[in-house]
Amino acid sequence: MLPSIPMPAPPVRDGLPPGQRGRAMVAVLTGVGLATLDTAIANTALPTIAASLGVDAGDSVWIVNAYQLAVVATLLPIAALGEIIGQQRIYIGGFVLFTAASLVCALAWSLPTLVAARVFQGIGASALMAVNIALIRFIYPANQLGRGVGLNAFVVGIGFAVGPTVASLILVTAPWPWLFAINVPIGLGALALAWTALPETGRSGNRFDIPGAFLNAAAFALLILGLGEAAHEAPLWHIGAEVAGAFACFALLLRRQAGHPAPMLAADLLRRPLFALSAMTALCSFAAQGLAFVSLPFLFQHTLGRSQVETGFLMTPWPVLVAVLAPVAGRLSDRYPPGLLGGLGLAVLALGMGLLAALPANPTVFEISWRMALCGAGFGFFQAPNLRALMTSAPAARSGGASGIVATSRLLGQTLGAALVAACFTLAEAQGPALALGLGGAFAGVASAVSFLRLAVRPDDVGGAA
Repeated sequence: MLPSIPMPAPPVRDGLPPGQRGRAMVAVLTGVGLATLDTAIANTALPTIAASLGVDAGDSVWIVNAYQLAVVATLLPIAALGEIIGQQRIYIGGFVLFTAASLVCALAWSLPTLVAARVFQGIGASALMAVNIALIRFIYPANQLGRGVGLNAFVVGIGFAVGPTVASLILVTAPWPWLFAINVPIGLGALALAWTALPETGRSGNRFDIPGAFLNAAAFALLILGLGEAAHEAPLWHIGAEVAGAFACFALLLRRQAGHPAPMLAADLLRRPLFALSAMTALCSFAAQGLAFVSLPFLFQHTLGRSQVETGFLMTPWPVLVAVLAPVAGRLSDRYPPGLLGGLGLAVLALGMGLLAALPANPTVFEISWRMALCGAGFGFFQAPNLRALMTSAPAARSGGASGIVATSRLLGQTLGAALVAACFTLAEAQGPALALGLGGAFAGVASAVSFLRLAVRPDDVGGAA
């Protein structure tokens, strides 16, 4: 446990003063930005790192896998710990670990060293992502929460948009260790802000369930491994064993935590209609995004014959429109029902993905770009309102659990989408990208319908408490 951190005030329910709010948001958004960038940067730089360390491409994938597994396996336990010792302490501890692990990554002399450092970096990133939305709930007053989550969605969108470009620029001017070393000065600066500006979020007084944390980590790790094995066409018995092991761990975890006032796998929150519908909306929408982002490069390069550079530019309109519209949608969600805003945005996303799946044989850059922009606009219009709905439909004391579900829904959806792309390629071969985009459109349509269902939830069913 981290030592007691001097804070300017007791738990805040009406937001921070504007000056402190600005410093706190810079600290929170910097952490989210670094965690998002680090995934995109590592993916782009894998060939360069593999060549430098003298390892083959297959082994180098563990540089990415180790990070992702560490994040997914620890998100919910860290979110639960945040409710016990305070989200601001978890965030500061995560920043310390992420920054220190980034330095070790930069100094790594072998693949095992780098992979081990990436595990610790992933745990640090997990701490940043597990509680960042919970902290925003304490930073902003309830009637301005949409602005805060809109800014968060904006930073995530920018991270995905510029990640590959940032990696390319660094690799042109410096060796690959600088991809990780650049996190150190930025992390130290943000850590200083976090130490002095983040609000005290209080402590629940519950005890941390260590065996439950191990069951949770095993369940999610086995599930992600099973989905990954399915994507690589591993033997059916192998996939089945991993998925069965995951569900067995989930069942044991639910049984162990039955009746717990703040369960790690937030069954108490999922019994709330608005929260459950919002979580399902997030899972389906991020599965749609995963289907698109994995299949589109194959569509552009293999089917349409575009170069790698052209593909990068063709992918850009989607995340740019997400980044532009997320703050707008966040502000609107302070005035209009998130179920309405999210439903409309996801309907637009479904339309855009259907139009991408039906592209003509030789489309122009404009014909591709406006469809990508339509998808980005739809996704950007959904994301911030959905985040607001998730957080305000949970009690303030369960902000950490809600924040953990937000991040877990996103990562599981993206992983499911990537696995389904592989299945589409196996079933349809040359038409695989179009099939994946059509399936993504179907997921977005389901997410839109689920979002509209939230309009039927009575106010007394929300149980939220801003």
